[in-house]
Amino acid sequence: MSTALLLALIPTFFFVSVTPGMCMTLALTLGMTVGIRRTLWMMLGELIGVGLVAVLVVIGVAALIVQYPELFVVLKIVGGGYLLYLGIQLWRSRGKMAIDLNGRPKDTGRGQLASQGFITAVANPKGWAFFIALLPPFIDATQPLAAQMVTLLSVILTLEALSLLVYALGGKSLSKVLQKSGNVRLMNRIAGTMMIGVAAWLALG
Repeated sequence: MSTALLLALIPTFFFVSVTPGMCMTLALTLGMTVGIRRTLWMMLGELIGVGLVAVLVVIGVAALIVQYPELFVVLKIVGGGYLLYLGIQLWRSRGKMAIDLNGRPKDTGRGQLASQGFITAVANPKGWAFFIALLPPFIDATQPLAAQMVTLLSVILTLEALSLLVYALGGKSLSKVLQKSGNVRLMNRIAGTMMIGVAAWLALG
């Protein structure tokens, strides 16, 4: 990849990554309810999902989604239903994602957090749309694809990870403010509302 393309790629995907969306809302929510360290597992799953989407778009598999949209719809509905369930549990201050009424985050499984991030990334229709629209101009047909793929993934995943961390830190800060005020139930409901919003976005987007 040429230096000119690389210099154009970085600001382009920085603004795409930092824009509020499903994955960033999820990072904010989990930063609030399970803390930064456990949110890192969600981030790992999300980054694997984003990397997979980017690779599939570059090699042209995205065309299959256009040809067989019903498979993608099923994935979106399943993912949206799962996040809706988690959001309702948070609203009721129940489940592994919720903070108990004594203000202690619960010990959510690493695999559950990672799979949640992965599903949200892969089933995000706006993520596919961004990559389908933005990646092709940064591919040079005269250069080896493998080397370009490494560069693309390095830039995209680094910017995505930084953006997720910023949102998770924002959720952690909000958590501290609300816990000091003793509003643990309110915090669960805010997080639950965010999760339900992500579910709706995933299912209906």
